Amino acid sequence: MNNRERTSAVLHYQKYDRLPIVHFGYWGETLEKWVAQGHLTREEITGLWDGSKKDQELAIKLGFDFNWQTMFYTNGGLNPGFEHKVIREFPDGSRHVLDGDGVITLQCPDAGSIPSEIDHLLKDRASWEEHYKNRYKWSEARVDMAAMANLKKEKRENPLGLHCGSLFGHIRNVLGVEGASYLYVDDEPLFREIVDIVGDICYRNVEFVFRSGGKDVGFDFAHFWEDICFKNGPLISPTVFSEYVGPHYKRITDLVRANGIDIVSLDCDGWIDALIPIWFENGVNTMFPIEVGTWDASIAPWRSRYGKKLRGVGGMNKTAFAHDRAAVDAEIERLKPLVALGGYIPCPDHRIAPDAEWDNVRYYCDRMHSVFG
Repeated sequence: MNNRERTSAVLHYQKYDRLPIVHFGYWGETLEKWVAQGHLTREEITGLWDGSKKDQELAIKLGFDFNWQTMFYTNGGLNPGFEHKVIREFPDGSRHVLDGDGVITLQCPDAGSIPSEIDHLLKDRASWEEHYKNRYKWSEARVDMAAMANLKKEKRENPLGLHCGSLFGHIRNVLGVEGASYLYVDDEPLFREIVDIVGDICYRNVEFVFRSGGKDVGFDFAHFWEDICFKNGPLISPTVFSEYVGPHYKRITDLVRANGIDIVSLDCDGWIDALIPIWFENGVNTMFPIEVGTWDASIAPWRSRYGKKLRGVGGMNKTAFAHDRAAVDAEIERLKPLVALGGYIPCPDHRIAPDAEWDNVRYYCDRMHSVFG
């Protein structure tokens, strides 16, 4: 079996020869650390991105089979985005920068975390009409046809996802959490208009992919990105999410299933439990990356509630990589009964962080192959 066949077998509760060993990429600082330690060369990490040839070469070097975040992307956001512009500079080297979403962020020298948001261009109907509405028009240019043509020629052994976009996470980025929350109350018609326009763009992108020969690519799964939860739960009311965003999920997941894709995964960080029923009812059946976090997320209670129709990729506590082999062994022992449930593929629960030790990651891959091979 190749990795496509193994992955499909696991997620469809069929027999397989061994469990695929999956990862979700690395922080840039992690790669820099491994270069400094002599495990990698500068050449090996230059131009490395999810699913690239260099990403696959690094996966093989560590012992992983593939990166789940290997996707064909469509553009469901601003087109064009805003030009990046420095708004203000400070004596300590920090800067206020306008980013591609029209968000002003505080960027500090050598900071590796997400920049703090200072302000947002999109605030109300006037700013929507002036700066944003024209950037949310659909066109065929939102789908890279040349890239899709190349995919049709490839003979792949690893799974490839069709990225269907973001139905609220992108909107959260543009408005900010506070901005999105206030807009729903202050101007509900505009809130609905933005959600509907973004949802329609994502739908039309996917529709155009299939209309233009997407079936010939042989996508293994469909995928959405959101990141709309934090350690205490969702950043949007589940009731609001269900009413406004849920129907767009249903429309798109019905479309991908009509075109032969029955695995639909969803990337959302944080404590996602309150939103799972909405995604599940609207056609999403695979949760990723199942962050263990401080709330001990696991597929086990979800399986008890939703049954075998709910799959998962993720849920491996990556903090074990910062400790020792004993911690790695203990984490693999914890994963054994979860793998036994079926329909589940362990994966480090987000990008591998800078505290990860190279030898621990190598050891994890070796042990996973041994235990689940």
